[in-house]
Formats: sequence, structure tokens, C-alpha cells
Amino acid sequence: MDLQLRLSDVNLKSQIAITGSKSETNRLLLLQALYPNLKLNNLSNSDDSLMMTKALQSEESVVDIHHAGTAMRFLTAFFAIQEGREIILTGSSRMQERPISILVDALRQLGAVIAYEKNEGYPPIRISGKKLTESKVSLKTNVSSQYISALLLVAPRLEKGLELTLEGELTSIPYIQMTLSLLQEIGIETTFEGNRITVQPKKEIAPQISTVESDWSSASYYYSIVAMAKVGTEITLSSYKENSFQGDSDLVAIYRHFGVESIFEGNTVTLRKIEVSHSGAVTFDLKNTPDIAQTIAVTSFGLHKACRLTGLHTLKIKETDRLVALQNELTKLGAVITVTDDSLTLEASETIKSDVVIQTYQDHRMAMAFAPLALKTSLIISEAEVVSKSYPGFWDDLRKTGFRIAEQVL
Repeated sequence: MDLQLRLSDVNLKSQIAITGSKSETNRLLLLQALYPNLKLNNLSNSDDSLMMTKALQSEESVVDIHHAGTAMRFLTAFFAIQEGREIILTGSSRMQERPISILVDALRQLGAVIAYEKNEGYPPIRISGKKLTESKVSLKTNVSSQYISALLLVAPRLEKGLELTLEGELTSIPYIQMTLSLLQEIGIETTFEGNRITVQPKKEIAPQISTVESDWSSASYYYSIVAMAKVGTEITLSSYKENSFQGDSDLVAIYRHFGVESIFEGNTVTLRKIEVSHSGAVTFDLKNTPDIAQTIAVTSFGLHKACRLTGLHTLKIKETDRLVALQNELTKLGAVITVTDDSLTLEASETIKSDVVIQTYQDHRMAMAFAPLALKTSLIISEAEVVSKSYPGFWDDLRKTGFRIAEQVL
């Protein structure tokens, strides 16, 4: 499905309810599988979270998680500790190109039995679940924090808990801290000092209910909309808290540079466009928040603002190579942009081309990051249904704010 986004304006005041964070949901779903008396509210309705739920409940010998990268990492650790169960964990053709060896090697250090079915270091993998008696492991940290979180989530069900030593520069620290905070919230003892993390074993937790905060990376597209809208525009989002576990809540500080004020009240945050100078380039190190890089790059382009984004090395191994994808699509719109393995530099552009077809590369964030540009030009989003991976209601919610969207017949 291709969607045409006509040159639009935004309602002066809008209200949007966003479902639970995909990142928190997937962590809590795994913890619920380990501790069934944990009840969950406000779960994400994303494809990834539905896939995670289905996989955790599956009794099949082959579990296919399609494009769900988080599920691949978390379930590798989960199935490794399911005593007596053997499964093959696989995914889409793109998933079979995404490395898993760092996590597999770490689990093997703990005693796990995992074999590669096709290419060494990549899914699909055969996991023979067993009781893991080792408790100390070292892990290189320069690829994805999800490897670390996968180990931490199963750690309390290991016989002796876990002592994890991290080697190298830490990536996406807020996601590690989110995992530890969720563990602590349900009653599990953890420490994080220097490059060493410990998680104490715990066979049972007290019955409890956990409410998932709404997704901050989904909120990023509304920050982009307000940044490009006229002064006085407001969009109120729920359910959000000022002191969030989610690293992407850095949006609050980052988007002040684009004239967006964040006002917290109860469980909502209101984004308000205020007067701000758009002169001069902006520079952000996004090593802790790489998922909002696409949104920020498009915002900068829409505001004719130069930007430099660094700390983006993990974007090379996402649903697509997001740096190359950004370069391709922004260039079509008239941008002058260069990328390296871990950075993006965008020059200030005078004009924005219209009626450009934006390819999404089976990447939900490409579709949603480019959508706010309809405030500046008409464009076509190819394969727009890809948003269901993290935010199935995105296009309906965008219409609520005043965007003019129609299915494109080619």
C-alpha cells in the first residue's frame, strides 16, 4: 500500500493516545513468561510485541519471528534456559543477515547449547534448552545493547544469577538501564558499577501489576510535526511520565533546539511550538538513542537546518542499513547529505522537492520519520503498511492531527 500525503497543516490542538512502549513491553512479556504472576497493562499493539507474545506461547519446534529483531535476541536467551526443550529460532531473510554470534557466544559461556543451522554467526539457530549453572560471562558491547538486555532478563532464573563484565564502549546505555529498572521494579536485586553488572537469582516474585509507559520513539514523530508546524500548535500525548525509563525521552531536550516545548501534566505530555531561531547547525551524539536519528534528520531537513548526528553505528544492522536509506531518500528530496559508518552530516537546504516517492526498505521508522514532511511538501510513502511493526495506528492518528492522506493508485 502506497500513501499520498498532500501538503497539509496541523490542527492547532490535537490529542493522541499511544500504546505502550515496544521496548518495555517486550522486556516485560519475557519476564511474565518467567514469572507468571506478573500482570501487565497498556501493552504495545506492535507487530513485534504480538510476535513476541505468540513466540513465548508457542509449543512448535520451529519459531519464526519474521522481522522482529528484539524478539530474536530476547528469545535466544529465553529458549536457552527452557530445560528439555529443543527449538529452531528463525526469521525473515533480512533477519538471517543480522548477526547473533555475540549473544550466542555469551550464552555458550554460561553453558547453553546453541548451533547454527545455516551460516555461522547468523540465524536460524537450533537451541537445546538446559539448566545453566555458570554465572560469569564477558560480552563485547560495541554492537547492540539488546544482547546485554537478553542476558539480564533471564539472569534471575539462572541458578546463581549473573555477573556480566562488559568489554568496550557501551552502546545505548539507557536501554540497559531500562532493563535493570524493570527488573528492580518487580523485586529483583541488581547492581551496575563501572563495566560490571550483577543480577541476583530469584525463583518467585510477589504477585503484581505493571503498567507499560507509552512509546517515546513513537512520540518522536509528533515532536517532528510540532517542530515544523506554526507557532502555537499543540499536540497532547498519553501516557507519558517525566522521569522515564526510556532513553528516547531525550527528545524533550533535543527538540528544544527545534522550538518544541514539553509540558508534563498527570500522565500526558503536551508538545507546544514556540518561537525559536532556526539559524545555525545542530549536532547531537545519539549513541544512546539511535532509534530517533531518522526523525531528527528529517526534522532538520524540513526546517532547512544543517545537522550532524554521530554515534549511529548500530543503524547499519537494523531492518535496513538506515544510514544509507536516509541518504538515498533525503537526496531524492533535494538534500545534500553524507554518511559514514557511524555518522550523518546534512547541509542546510533551500528547497524541498515535491511528489517524491519515499522508499521504506521494510523499515517502519523510515515511513514514520518522513511523514511529517507533508507539512512542507506533498510526498508518497511506499509500502506504508510497514508501520504496523511498531505503531499500527500511525496513519489514523496522523489524520486526527489534520494530515491529508490518501491511498495512491499507481
